[in-house]
Amino acid sequence: MPTELPYAADAEMSLDYDELEVLRLQYQKELAQDHVTTQTKFNFAWGLIKSPKHEHQVEGVRILQELYRAEPARRRECLYYLALGYFKMGNFEEAKRFNALLLEKEPTNLQAQSLAQLVERGAARDGYIGMALVGGVAALGTLVLAGLIRRARK
Repeated sequence: MPTELPYAADAEMSLDYDELEVLRLQYQKELAQDHVTTQTKFNFAWGLIKSPKHEHQVEGVRILQELYRAEPARRRECLYYLALGYFKMGNFEEAKRFNALLLEKEPTNLQAQSLAQLVERGAARDGYIGMALVGGVAALGTLVLAGLIRRARK
């Protein structure tokens, strides 16, 4: 399904360890001074979301949720990266919810439209995997039941 939309490249691009470490050190430095700026929090959360590690993504989403509640001026940016974070963690329902909020505010946002397509594909893929697992379990159950019936007849 070709698209004319700019690809939501953030979905697959990761920061390397050194880039994330720069953001982490800045965040920890400000945290030690009891004042972390909104920009530093956002930058660190952004870096965590872009990490390939699940635990980093979870922490990035947590920080972005805090920012979303505390900083109304940053909500638009937070919505996109919250959707992206949930997408990368495989939580397609939450990704869809946050991306829909962004598209409600900015229906022509091409990056959010692209992310919506990725979320839909991910959710569909998960649905197919779920159906395959259920089918496999049902087939296995049928084989076990057939074996038990054969044994009982002998």
